Amino acid sequence: MASTVTTSKDSAATSRPGYGRLLRTRGAWTFLLPGFAARQPFAMLTLSIVLLVQHTTGSYGAAGAVAAATGVSMALFAPFSGRLADRHGQRAVLVPGVLLHTLSALALTALALTDAPLWALFVAAVPTGASVPQIGPMVRARWGVKLKDSPLMTTAAAFESVTDELTFVVGPLLATALCTAVNPAAGLVTEAALTLVGGLLFAAQKGTQPEVAAGGHARVQHASALRVPGVRVLIVTFLGIGSVFGGMQVSLAAYTESIGEPGLNGVLYGVFAAGNMLSGIACGAIAWKVAPQRRLVVGYAALAVSASALWTAQSSLLLATLGLLVGMCIAPALITGFTMVDDLVPAGARTEAFTWLTGAVALGQAAAVTVAGQFEDRLWDGSGFLVPMGGTVLALVTLLALRSRLVPAPHGRTVARGVGHRSPVTVD
Repeated sequence: MASTVTTSKDSAATSRPGYGRLLRTRGAWTFLLPGFAARQPFAMLTLSIVLLVQHTTGSYGAAGAVAAATGVSMALFAPFSGRLADRHGQRAVLVPGVLLHTLSALALTALALTDAPLWALFVAAVPTGASVPQIGPMVRARWGVKLKDSPLMTTAAAFESVTDELTFVVGPLLATALCTAVNPAAGLVTEAALTLVGGLLFAAQKGTQPEVAAGGHARVQHASALRVPGVRVLIVTFLGIGSVFGGMQVSLAAYTESIGEPGLNGVLYGVFAAGNMLSGIACGAIAWKVAPQRRLVVGYAALAVSASALWTAQSSLLLATLGLLVGMCIAPALITGFTMVDDLVPAGARTEAFTWLTGAVALGQAAAVTVAGQFEDRLWDGSGFLVPMGGTVLALVTLLALRSRLVPAPHGRTVARGVGHRSPVTVD
C-alpha cells in the first residue's frame, strides 16, 4: 500500500517530518483514537493488581508475585498473539482476546476479594496476562502500512512512545485514585471494562489493519521475527527498560505508604511517566543525523546512570526529580528500538517483532515487581529501587557487547526457510 502522506519520493525526502504532517496522514485518526482508548487499561493493570492484592493479603511480596505472573504470561503469549495477527489479521485475534481478558480480570478480582488462597490468584493471573490485547504493536504495524518508505516513520515511533507514556501518566493516577478513594477492586474492574470497550472499537477499524499475506510467499513473509539477531539484542535492552517500570511501581507504592501518603504514589509515578512523555515529544521533533545504533547506546547509558541513583533518594522531592530524569532517559531508548524494527525485520513479521519488544518490557516488569516486592518486604524501605539499577546495568553490558548485530542486512532482507529449502540465514 502506498504512502498517503506524500505525492512523490522527492517531496518525502526533502520535507521535514513533523507531528502535524504525521497526523494529517489519511485515515490515521480512524485507528488512533480507538487505539488510545484500548491501550489505556494496560497502564492500569499491574498497579491495580498490586494495590488490590496488597490490600487483601497485607504483603507486597504476594502482590508483586501475582502481578508478576500476569506480566510473565503476557510476555510469553504476546509474540504468539502478534504472529497470529500477522497471519490471520488483527481483528481475528482482538475480539476473542478482549473477551477472555475481561472475564479473567473479573475472576481475579472476585478471588482476591473473597480471600481465596494465593495459588488461586496465580491461576487467574495467567489468563489475565496472556489475553492482554497488544494494541500498541498493532497500531505501530498500521503506521508501517500507512508510511511505507516515508521519512515519517521515526516521527510515528516517537508519537507512539508519547502516546504510550501519556497512558502511563493517566493510568497510574486513575488506578491509584480508584483503589484508594473508591474501592481496592475498582482499579482492576475499570481496567477490564475499558479493555472490553476500547478493544472492540479498535477491532472494528478493519480498513486500516495490515493485509494478511497469502499465496506462495506466505511462508517467507511469516518467518519468525526472533530469527533476526538484532531483535534478540533489542529484547534484552527492553527487558532492562521493563525492570525500571516494575521496580518503580512497587517501590513508589511502598515508599508512599511508609510515609503515610499512599495517594502520592500516582503523582510520583505520573512525574516519572511525564518525563518519558516529554522526552518522547522532543525525540520526534528532531531530524536525527546520528545512526540509531549509536543513539540507542548513548541513550541507554544515560538511563542506566540515572536509574542507579534512585535508591539514594531520601525525600519525595528528590525522588520526584530523579524519577523525572529516569523517565526522560527511557523514551529515546524505546523510540530508537521500535524504529529499528522497520530496518531489521521483514514487513510480514513486524507485528510479531513489536510484540516481542513489548513482551520483553512486560517480562522485565514482572521480574522487577517480584524482586522489588521481596526487597521491600525483607530489606529496608526503598531497597526496591536497586532493581532498576541492576536491570539497566546488565542490559547495557549486553547491548555494548552485541551492538554490531543491530546493523541491518542489505535492504533489510532475511532469507527464511521456504526459499530453496535452505536454512534461515541473515544476508550480510
